[in-house]
Amino acid sequence: MTEYGRGPGSEPWHPEDPAYGHQGWEGQQAYYQQTRYGNEQDPYQQQGHGDQQYQGGQEHYAQRDPHQAVPPQQGHPDQAYSGRPYDTGTWDTGQQAAMPYGAHAPADPYSAQGPDLYGTPEAYPPPQPPGRRRDEPEREEPQEESHPFFSDGAIDDGDDDGDDGHGEEPGGSRRGGGGRGRRGGKQKKKKSRNGLACLVVALVLAGGASGVVYVGYQFWQGRFGEAPDFTGDGTNETVQVEIPKGAGGYEIAALLVENGVVKSQGAFVSAQEKNPRGKSIQDGVYTLKKGMSAASAVEAMLNPENRNALTIPEGKRSAYIYAQIDKELELKPGTTESVAKAEAKNLGLPAWATGHPDLKDPLEGFLFPASYPVAKGAKPEDLLKKMVARANAEYGKLDIETKAKSLGLKSPWELLTVASLVQVEGKYKHDFDKVSRVVYNRLKPNNIETVGRLEFDSTINYIKEESTLDVGAVADLRKIDDPYNTYDIKGLTPGPISNPGLDAIKSALNPTPGPWYYFVSINEDKTVFSVTNEEHNRNVEQYEKEREKSGQ
Repeated sequence: MTEYGRGPGSEPWHPEDPAYGHQGWEGQQAYYQQTRYGNEQDPYQQQGHGDQQYQGGQEHYAQRDPHQAVPPQQGHPDQAYSGRPYDTGTWDTGQQAAMPYGAHAPADPYSAQGPDLYGTPEAYPPPQPPGRRRDEPEREEPQEESHPFFSDGAIDDGDDDGDDGHGEEPGGSRRGGGGRGRRGGKQKKKKSRNGLACLVVALVLAGGASGVVYVGYQFWQGRFGEAPDFTGDGTNETVQVEIPKGAGGYEIAALLVENGVVKSQGAFVSAQEKNPRGKSIQDGVYTLKKGMSAASAVEAMLNPENRNALTIPEGKRSAYIYAQIDKELELKPGTTESVAKAEAKNLGLPAWATGHPDLKDPLEGFLFPASYPVAKGAKPEDLLKKMVARANAEYGKLDIETKAKSLGLKSPWELLTVASLVQVEGKYKHDFDKVSRVVYNRLKPNNIETVGRLEFDSTINYIKEESTLDVGAVADLRKIDDPYNTYDIKGLTPGPISNPGLDAIKSALNPTPGPWYYFVSINEDKTVFSVTNEEHNRNVEQYEKEREKSGQ
């Protein structure tokens, strides 16, 4: 007979109860020795029935009295007695006190082994046999995001049970029969392999337009032969094509196809690769015939006569450049010079290059020496803007605006003026660094050799718009009243006297250390530098002898 919920005093004890009967103290003690927990294994404890006591073949669920002080014992957590007749220091009356539902027993040292089945009212009646126990809720595991594209045709129903949305597991049981779908078995490996394959395909497709074009071109040639091409040297109709700086073979070919010069990009690129000088095609404006074979077009672009470009040498004055632009554009002489002076403020000059008094030419020093394409119908201001823009770019790379003050100069304008003097006076590039030092030494306030004057013949030639070695006697030169006359004024000229190249500018930025105040170029391979005027006069005499020998 099973009893539930018996509280203290709810029923008197029975004399026939073997635990409390007429056997007295000896019988009770013997009974306790037989049934106490901790010394002998409780046959029901293995099955999770820690509170069951076997009494006379009947199940009797004894519960501890919450008022009875029982010290914690080694053994079963719900053990009713400690094996001693005195648990509280008083004689046991033999009554079994019933514990109210929901009362908690002392801390269970074995609680880590599993959930406490007797801590809640649901624990009574006792847990059912294994066949009738309730299923534990399955713990949800993190699910991987999937897409039908990577799933090999399988539909992921989101429950991660391996049933592919059809309601049954491969093993036939929802609690792990087979379990491959739950634990990431073969199905996930298969998905992973399919995903990797798709990723590789995606990377190949993302290889870039240039790679696709190249591969496509190679495939076309391998399967279908040469690209379409014209034959011969072209028709009598000509066209001008401007090739930008830095353009590659396919970009050049595209411009030629657009203007009807060649028939296809593939044909031109192939011809360019076959020509040993094909990669040396420069930027510029080319006059070409329409309907040319690709090989003929390559040869025509390698011929300088077909390239419409204005090349400006280093060290030339602005007046020379204006005349070349007039000739190139077939304009009346003086047209470009008039435009330059009238539009100087609108051509892109930096702020530090404007507002200087006594200038003979506002663009001097900013018509950078280089090659410029000249298209048909171009205007003088178009070319001038390109030259000023190129100068700004080159000067910016050298950072002359910042470095000028470190050389004792007031502004980058003065640095550009020094470079223009080095360009004209140096004559040969291998002398530029030392000539630059002579300029800086003569500008020093403690200069006792020339007393702060530069005394350069090149400035006299600039005033006279000439280019001669015999400028006259020094006494006569000092009488010329002009702000550019360095035999008369001290310091630099109001502005540059030429358009210097990169070599002269770099020498102005990095002069060679030395004490020189004079120099003279004996010949192309020999320039001599001196510290005193006496030494310099001897060098000049040697120079005159060399001129006489050469018949100059």
